[in-house]
Amino acid sequence: MKLIDSIKSPNDIKDFSTEKLIELCNEVREYLIYCCSQNPGHLGASLGTVELTVALHYIFNTPDDKIVWDVGHQAYTHKILTGRKEDFLKNRQKDGISGFPKMSESQYDAFGTGHSSTSIAAALGMAVASDIKGEKRSHIAVIGDGAMTGGLAYEGLNYAGSLNKDILIILNDNQISIDNNTGALHNYLLKITTSKQYNEFKNRVWNSLGKGSFREQIQKIVKNAKRTILKTSETGSLFDSLGCRYFGPIDGHNIEQLIYALSRLKEIPGPKLLHVVTVKGKGYKPAESNQTIWHAPGLFDPDTGERVVGDSNIARYQDVFGETMCDLCKLNDKIVGITPAMASGCGMNILAAKYPEKVFDVGIAEQCAVTFSAGLASQGMIPYCNIYSSFMQRSYDNAIHDAALQRLKVIFTLDRAGLVGEDGATHQGAFDMSSFRPIPNVVIASPLNELELRNMLYSAIDDDYKTPIIRYPRGKGVGVKWKGEPFTKIEVGKGELLYKGVDVAILSIGPIGNRVSKAIEMLKDDGYSPTHYNMRFLKPIDEEILHKVCQEYKAVVTVEDGSVIGGLKSAVAEFMADNDYDLKFASFGIPDKFIEQASQDEQYDICGYNTSNIYIGVKEIFDSLITKEKKSEKK
Repeated sequence: MKLIDSIKSPNDIKDFSTEKLIELCNEVREYLIYCCSQNPGHLGASLGTVELTVALHYIFNTPDDKIVWDVGHQAYTHKILTGRKEDFLKNRQKDGISGFPKMSESQYDAFGTGHSSTSIAAALGMAVASDIKGEKRSHIAVIGDGAMTGGLAYEGLNYAGSLNKDILIILNDNQISIDNNTGALHNYLLKITTSKQYNEFKNRVWNSLGKGSFREQIQKIVKNAKRTILKTSETGSLFDSLGCRYFGPIDGHNIEQLIYALSRLKEIPGPKLLHVVTVKGKGYKPAESNQTIWHAPGLFDPDTGERVVGDSNIARYQDVFGETMCDLCKLNDKIVGITPAMASGCGMNILAAKYPEKVFDVGIAEQCAVTFSAGLASQGMIPYCNIYSSFMQRSYDNAIHDAALQRLKVIFTLDRAGLVGEDGATHQGAFDMSSFRPIPNVVIASPLNELELRNMLYSAIDDDYKTPIIRYPRGKGVGVKWKGEPFTKIEVGKGELLYKGVDVAILSIGPIGNRVSKAIEMLKDDGYSPTHYNMRFLKPIDEEILHKVCQEYKAVVTVEDGSVIGGLKSAVAEFMADNDYDLKFASFGIPDKFIEQASQDEQYDICGYNTSNIYIGVKEIFDSLITKEKKSEKK
């Protein structure tokens, strides 16, 4: 029987020898590779934190002691050790466990995460609550060097220093988030971890420490050494200056050293930070050699590392964005691209490969991305700021105050808009249309397909587009010809008729309209013939189409890949109320609830707007209209 099979909770490893802990780490790593090869997930980050996770659960008394995993990409080992080994086979699947820590899933998940830079503030809040209640427990925030580029991390760090509460911050430094890290902090950490003098001195200190001398020697020797060797100021390192005592760096794959450090830091009061150096993808050669791809590699052969690549004939929307940006830069030298550490995820890497001087990666800092873009726009540049829809939520005020309010031409392109699939509730792009629709000067557009995305990116430069938001989903397009096609301007606020029918008009926005078209083909086979408009714009909405629909049809149906509260449904309902139109009205979209992990198709079905759902719903409307007419004839 393998050790991993005997682990039902962290208590089961408390009596393990160092040799057994190392054996367990090897088994966990093998299990992670096996599971993720069949059921894709965030493999690289979790492979890098196996030893760290085992050491944390070995030293601390979870769930009484609270561990907060920043983002959560690195928490797979944590899930396996806390009674979810078998459940992990259905990680990120419908009716399975979440790919991220989730409070409702386990008492060991102290705080739900999915977005970056939240762990320090959350753990600090827990520490203060424990203090108020008179409870004695440890509070640990595990945060990656990528997430440390987010401003919220420093806000939490700064406040932790001022409150002087007992909190341990583990800085998991693997030199990469998803794409390679950038910025001053990255360079600072790199300087520490690669300093020959410092590492030699650090090793001598670690080897010389006795049990009774740990506090005094760490305080006096290490702090003075850092100031001398790293030439820091009198107030100490970056972290020391914020009131957080810095320890490290140490080897994050040396279980013995981790246990030694954690056991002693556990006894030191106040805010402290342990700098742990790890390798993303540790223990699996393909993942170590290409860390960006193996962050979330999809299906692969665990023995050979060969990845299963799908049909490449149809482009992903992110690739359409990247290629089109290259074409636009040939036309206008003022165009630049901005990404918050998602260059490969959004397609900005395509532009960076061709025009590196035109791409700016601000790190995991969406607020900075937006305001930095506004600053560029204020000086006549044309920034395309590409942010995932769910991450755009983090920069809502910046988009309003720094861009829209000042009428600045920042072109926001929101990738992963709508339902995103296995990443689940934390990553759904459900709220962008409803949250930005009330904001003056904002134009909200969503393309039907790849060619329309290309032309919207081109058209958005025009003054009529004010501060535009162009949203599009995760995944592939529908296969229309787009690459190298001549640009065509799309007039702002104008939709188009896709199919002319009778009695019922369907209004869709974005690529979800392709599912509507398929549903209409099914309806036509049954003798029903609805009209279909591709609205293209939520704001300004095409009122000419809306008047026509409300005057000529007996029923109107809206379909959107976004929240029905505040989105297209709300816009059409408000228009009808304002203009005293009274006709049958139905809507399809994301309901008023958070949608958990499942495939995109399963989520469409859960929300009731898969092709078959639209077909059934519209058919029922037609049937109700026919029944109503028959009743009227009898009278």
